[in-house]
Amino acid sequence: MSKLAKLITLILTCLPLLVVNAAERPDVDMKAIKVSDHAWYVKGIAGTAIENEGFVSNAAFVITGDGVVIFDALGTPALAELLLSEIRKLTKEPIKKVIVSHYHADHIYGLQVFKKEGAEILAPAGVIDYLNSDSASSRLEERRVSLSPWVNENTELVAPDRYIGKSEKFKMGNIEFTISVLGSAHSEGDLTLFVETDKVLFSGDVIFDGRVPWLGDADTVNWLATLNAIKTAKPAAIVPGHGELSTDPVALIKLTHDYLEFVRAKMKVAVDDWVPFDDAYDEVEWGNYEYLPAFFEANRRNAYQVYLSLEQESLKNK
Repeated sequence: MSKLAKLITLILTCLPLLVVNAAERPDVDMKAIKVSDHAWYVKGIAGTAIENEGFVSNAAFVITGDGVVIFDALGTPALAELLLSEIRKLTKEPIKKVIVSHYHADHIYGLQVFKKEGAEILAPAGVIDYLNSDSASSRLEERRVSLSPWVNENTELVAPDRYIGKSEKFKMGNIEFTISVLGSAHSEGDLTLFVETDKVLFSGDVIFDGRVPWLGDADTVNWLATLNAIKTAKPAAIVPGHGELSTDPVALIKLTHDYLEFVRAKMKVAVDDWVPFDDAYDEVEWGNYEYLPAFFEANRRNAYQVYLSLEQESLKNK
């Protein structure tokens, strides 16, 4: 067989693979946005988890001079590959750590990409509860359908290399970091990462902007206390889990804070007066919240979760 014939055979053999890979590459607009001297982030759209080919949450990274620290890994391996491409446009430094704010699907399915790069995966201790639950496997199976082909049979649920039980500091290159463990707030376990050198906070999903927050199994009491603590700390800039970078912490926190307080107040009246949830929900005027992205997908579930948690709070106080 001639060299030309061999080349044609090779191209024809590889063509189906090339087509598959092209089809699985997300058609989304992702670009690294500079936050400070050392920090960047990529911003997903304000929408539900399966919109925009899964690119609905934020991820961030810091170039330290001695390696890259990533915060959150996005909702599919394909998105994580795009994030890695954005990082490689800026530096050839190795990916040293991925710090995960919490284990919700839109933040973790890209972890396998960075694990293969040799990164150490760190996550809050409460993640153990999620990984040991039926929710972890059932959510992955659901996303293999709703986000196919970007989440598929090759997508793995990557456990952390280390669980973080209490807040800690570390230094990489000339950059100092603080990991703050929040316990149960938005999820079974949450943390934030503060880039001390640049005064930039990566908040994860304790802050939503531009869409209705997802309450899941949240502890809204601890969540509200966390938001108040962030306001007091006054970082120079915050990258939320969803939404735009902000240099005004009070303004950025307002939507999440006000929404949590509003839902709690409305559901507390119902619980105190023994009003059934369906009746209580229908009586609430949801105002401007109903015009936000993800309202119809999340709000009723959110209100019911708060209703149940307030019932538990009421029992504890008796």
